[in-house]
Amino acid sequence: MATIFSKIIKGEIPCYKIAEDDRYFAFLDINPLAKGHILVIPKIENDYIFDLDDDLLAGLIVFSKKIAKALDKTMGAKRVGVAVIGIEVPHTHIHLVPLNEISDLNFANPKLKFSQEEFHATAELIKRAL
Repeated sequence: MATIFSKIIKGEIPCYKIAEDDRYFAFLDINPLAKGHILVIPKIENDYIFDLDDDLLAGLIVFSKKIAKALDKTMGAKRVGVAVIGIEVPHTHIHLVPLNEISDLNFANPKLKFSQEEFHATAELIKRAL
């Protein structure tokens, strides 16, 4: 059965896409910890990041770096935090979260709410910085 992320990649579920290539896909998290919180995923379904072959894992990190640099340019945060948890969706994904304090990367924090227009504007801002 396809994961929710595979359905997003196929366009079966809408998202606020940031970037994609033949192997990776990045989109805004709709339950963000911060404005600009992005999920970066491989296009192949794989449950555990450390089961990826070395080339795919390395490429995922390099692809994520490009996205993080765009966040650096646009979100005004001190850093872009990186988290790989992988419990909630059985599809490898990296969280890129703009942060100013270490506590900004606490997944127990309340999730932020944005309108569709705010998500769209954020996505466009980040895409222009790529």
